[in-house]
Amino acid sequence: MTETPDPTAAPDSSAAPAADPLRRSRTSGAWVAVVAAAALLLLLVVFIAQNTQAVDISFLWWSGQAPLSVALLVAAATGIALAAVVGTMRIWQLRRRVRRERA
Repeated sequence: MTETPDPTAAPDSSAAPAADPLRRSRTSGAWVAVVAAAALLLLLVVFIAQNTQAVDISFLWWSGQAPLSVALLVAAATGIALAAVVGTMRIWQLRRRVRRERA
């Protein structure tokens, strides 16, 4: 005689969970990154198109003229690069300290 399952009983915890068809994946993450990059690129194009007037730039012994948008983008990229270098050096310092304390 076979038993019929009790509908009020707790589900069997040994059963594998059902796969979520909407779970996140690398492809969906890449798609979000592409859309975000496209939006930033569009904003960057608008910024460049609105700031085309030439400005005088002087730095140490170099001087010249460049579009305002280019000058601002170069300055921002230089600032980001300097911050990345300083941050990387700090991370290396902390990792070295952790390695010394573990030894």
